[in-house]
Amino acid sequence: MVKICLVISGLVPLLGTALGYADPNACSGTCTNTHDPSIIRRSDGTYFRFSTGGKIAVHTAPDITGPWTYQGAALPSGSSIDLAGKDDLWAPDVSLIDSTYYMYYAVSTSGSQDSAIGVATSSSLDVGTWTDLGSTGIRSSSSKAYNAIDASLINADGTYLLTFGSFWGDIFQVEMKSPPKAVASGATTYNLAYDSVTTAEEGSTLFKYGSYYYLFYSKGQCCGYDSNKPAAGKEYKVMVCRSSSPTGGFVDKNGVACTSSGGTVVLESHGNVYGPGGQGVYQDPANGPILYYHYVNTSIGYADGQKQFGWNNIDFSSGWPVV
Repeated sequence: MVKICLVISGLVPLLGTALGYADPNACSGTCTNTHDPSIIRRSDGTYFRFSTGGKIAVHTAPDITGPWTYQGAALPSGSSIDLAGKDDLWAPDVSLIDSTYYMYYAVSTSGSQDSAIGVATSSSLDVGTWTDLGSTGIRSSSSKAYNAIDASLINADGTYLLTFGSFWGDIFQVEMKSPPKAVASGATTYNLAYDSVTTAEEGSTLFKYGSYYYLFYSKGQCCGYDSNKPAAGKEYKVMVCRSSSPTGGFVDKNGVACTSSGGTVVLESHGNVYGPGGQGVYQDPANGPILYYHYVNTSIGYADGQKQFGWNNIDFSSGWPVV
């Protein structure tokens, strides 16, 4: 059930106006094994959920509520990108372009800037049909301002843009070729969001609703809560800025630039929900715009392997996303 949101002036700016958040909507079946999920619905009504680990774990369900069933690994042989982490792929993002599905993924290891973004394609989404195409050309090392993980694709009026990044210089974007298998010729990366105090921003996704592009991203500590629980408020939360352009000018609800530590909270810890993030936004044919994410249910446990799949309907009626 959606809780009532109250509007009171004078709140801490990043908290926006939402004092209450809806609990995650229903989930049945396998609702774990869901770190950094990516959701897409096939034309036959089957929902697919791709997630970090297990060479990209794939689950399916007849409805977004479930029951979710594990189907196997999208890339059982790992990635052809020759970097540490090529057998433990992260942060999938899946899109349908014409009649082909594209899945972006990251090759990296924890705390490392030696990272790359790869891509694979399929005609059906099914396990056993994915072909790894290797690197998109987006790669990072200590000489770069960014970390090349957490990719998300958007088609902005015919131009394919890939948004990515984690810590270091935070969130970046680059134009892709058409079809979007590699970076466009001559394209350069540019910054969309940066917090100079913590740099703890990652997992971005760009979503257009009405006349605005909304830049959603995760902020704070994502993982290891069972052994290294952060100070209150420093855990994962979902943030947003918006712009009339998909390539820059993103500001929060108070007009602070996303490149100058701006950002408005969309969803944070509440009740039994702790550290929601790793999110995506999807225009679900059955439910309208939804925010999906992983989170810890504090009544179950804080371990990374216990993280749950969550999703909520988004209300854009105020011009800002509310869940």
